[in-house]
Amino acid sequence: MTKLENRIKEDAILPFQLEHSDIRGRVGRLNETLVSILSQHSYPDIVETLVAEAVLITALIGQTINLKWKLSLQIRGNGSIKLIATDYFAPDKKNGSGKIRAFASFDEKNLNHHEKKPFNELGKGYFAVLIDQGPKTDPYQGITPLTGGSLHKCAETYFAQSEQLPTRFSITVGKSNNTNQKNIWKAGGIIIQKMPKSAQSNTGVIQESQNILLSPADLLNEDENEDWNRVNFHIDTVDELELTGPYVTQQQLLVKLFHEEKPRAFESRSIEFGCTCSPKKVKNTMSMYSSKDIEKMTTEEGTVTADCQFCGKHFIMDPSELGFDAKNND
Repeated sequence: MTKLENRIKEDAILPFQLEHSDIRGRVGRLNETLVSILSQHSYPDIVETLVAEAVLITALIGQTINLKWKLSLQIRGNGSIKLIATDYFAPDKKNGSGKIRAFASFDEKNLNHHEKKPFNELGKGYFAVLIDQGPKTDPYQGITPLTGGSLHKCAETYFAQSEQLPTRFSITVGKSNNTNQKNIWKAGGIIIQKMPKSAQSNTGVIQESQNILLSPADLLNEDENEDWNRVNFHIDTVDELELTGPYVTQQQLLVKLFHEEKPRAFESRSIEFGCTCSPKKVKNTMSMYSSKDIEKMTTEEGTVTADCQFCGKHFIMDPSELGFDAKNND
């Protein structure tokens, strides 16, 4: 750990802990990373808004767990926006950057470009968190309904429901009006989580609430609730420009909001756009198909083509190398 004022990074997540109230959190900002992700696609603003929010939520969640490989969000709805998918990959070396990517699927004909609340375009569906710690581990999946009017409210419900962990997000996304950076997407946000002192304290409440969606208030005792409400009061005072920067650094924001809570900052962690697609992974995906299936996919030029949904990279493959009965299948 080092001093607060020495931790300045853009496109980064700053972990912190509030000593006075046993609350941990992250302050996150994405600028160039978000621009890089969205530039891989040509989405309407209403879709980009939701993708930007999902990307920041993914980055914030990815930094709150002991992640060894990949955390993903899958948001599916029956509205005009059908799917938003994000992947966050943990750094592969000490002091390395976490990598993140995203894509969306939507019905252009039925998309309401004038909808003031993009979340409404999702309709009914679910918000899923998937954690894959790599080979020889069982992937974890937690699901909650699309609820609360925003993606970050869905994330709060997920943590309350699946992890019994009181969680609050404050997030803003949008295009910069700065003269030098007009129409550049930016995102900033805070996540806080109340660390449980006792696994027994809320057992009765949780058991009685299994058939309803839980909220942080359902998980806190009277003393914990007082700390939680006080910290949330401070978060409610933050404005959008303070969240996205750059005039207020992440460190300055921590001190401004939580100076009475004795904030302790940890090492800031960089985030950048990154995609893991490769010819080998395309071949692995195709390994489920028979030679007859591969033949149907083969173009007039005698090749099989595939595009990465995340970065748009185009792959041209030899059909004889694809499928479970390929000639060079190991």
